[in-house]
Amino acid sequence: MNVHISRIDITKILFLDIETVPQYATYDEVPEVERELWEQKSKRLRSDDISEEDLYKKAGIFAEFGKIVCISAAYVLQKKDDIQVRVRSFAGHDEKQVLLDFMELIRKHFDGKQTLFCAHNGIEFDFPYLARRALIHGITIPRSLDTRGKKPWETPYIDTLDLWRFGDYKNYTSLKLLAHIFAIPTPKDDIDGSMVCDVYWRENDLQRIVTYCQKDVIAILQLFRRYRCEELIPDDAVVVVE
Repeated sequence: MNVHISRIDITKILFLDIETVPQYATYDEVPEVERELWEQKSKRLRSDDISEEDLYKKAGIFAEFGKIVCISAAYVLQKKDDIQVRVRSFAGHDEKQVLLDFMELIRKHFDGKQTLFCAHNGIEFDFPYLARRALIHGITIPRSLDTRGKKPWETPYIDTLDLWRFGDYKNYTSLKLLAHIFAIPTPKDDIDGSMVCDVYWRENDLQRIVTYCQKDVIAILQLFRRYRCEELIPDDAVVVVE
């Protein structure tokens, strides 16, 4: 993306957030051949004070060892001063179906040349994760999401983490912290990313993850508006679409 954010039509942006978990409930369930590959992949995460079971809970961060259980998308409808945000989530235990349903939304409504996608740390996580998992399932990636062979400024991506860096790439800043400093209201009694694995595999509470994912995608949209020195969109203008 090579357009200044102040000039972007927000109605052309699809805001995204994904939640991922390890492919297996416990490390003991991982097939032997995959265990060897996991041990190689996870070398940089290992330390003396972490068990193999606890380490495996982090497998969801890798597209080769994790799976997507929820994708939440938000987009803005605006006519003059009337603004509405619609939020739709794709969630389930069958990752392939989740991806097929989401990709169908992209192809129908967000596959044009003017479409942009926005996520927090999306360039390093959400966008490549979606593409990799789609390919693993044999799903064709929509043109607007397929960045293979494109130069960085040709990709249709907006990253709220990247926008905050202003060229400073030394540190990661969480969405939670940015929401706090920009006074973006978020539920205080919800889960955080470190809890998603246990909520999914131990508590079997997918709906709780969906609620958390929707909260984050709305926060990303509101953060984008703060970056443009715009007022927050009121809660009553946000509609969750089933």
